[in-house]
Amino acid sequence: MQWIKQLLTSKLFYLSVLGLALAGILSIYTLDRLIMPAFTNYNEGVTVPDVTKRSLQEAESTLDLYGLRHEILDRRAHNAYPADYIIDQTPAPRQIVKPNRKIYLTVNTAERPTAVVPDLVNMSLRNAEIQLENYGLTRGTISYESSRFRNTVLRQSIAAGDTVDQGAVVDLAVSDGLGEEIVRVPDITGNLLSEAQQKLREAGLRIGEIRFQPSRNVSPNTVLTMTYDESEITEGDELREGESLNLVVSERFDAREEDEAGAVVDEEENGNDNSSPDNDFRDVD
Repeated sequence: MQWIKQLLTSKLFYLSVLGLALAGILSIYTLDRLIMPAFTNYNEGVTVPDVTKRSLQEAESTLDLYGLRHEILDRRAHNAYPADYIIDQTPAPRQIVKPNRKIYLTVNTAERPTAVVPDLVNMSLRNAEIQLENYGLTRGTISYESSRFRNTVLRQSIAAGDTVDQGAVVDLAVSDGLGEEIVRVPDITGNLLSEAQQKLREAGLRIGEIRFQPSRNVSPNTVLTMTYDESEITEGDELREGESLNLVVSERFDAREEDEAGAVVDEEENGNDNSSPDNDFRDVD
């Protein structure tokens, strides 16, 4: 214990500790101010040039001139650029970086990658969007149509199985779910066909088959009756929105004089028309 007491009371001990402290401070200062700046090129910087929209060869020459390295990070197709032109770069232009910094380049490829269009019909809209993204395709416009199952894909603009360029746009027709609503049948009996079509459309209903029936007492193209699923239906009956009604519509009753007495007979009774008007069905959507 005696030597410890002598050490602590010795001036030489304190001078040694002070010397070591000063040497440590001097070493840290030298490392921070001289060695590290020289190693890291402190206070030196290079402004990154803009090499996008240039050919790869020209970009390489420019980066070499600025003392920068480069690496091709990705190759992908872009319609706005010729082949082997720079689409993007990292770091971005006009940033200040250290000399000899590596610049990562995205280059436009000469080959156009393709994709096979998936079958999206009957998928939910969300799943269809995920499928398009997975196949490298772009979802285009969405149009909504009346159908029972909301947000279900009804049609796609490019058929499933077709091979197209990646990034191609696929438009979708999607159900709006309105088919779940119940609507009342409007009164269209006695209306002209064009007026009946408008009323049914406004009510959320559609026209299925139209059967034309000759009539002497009713103007042509007048709705005589309407049926649903082979059953006659009247104003106020309730149907699911989007259902179709079949219509019986009047047409001109052709007749001619057969003898001097002025007898009038139907053409079908005279055998001039082999088809019965009662069987004349036409589809109208």
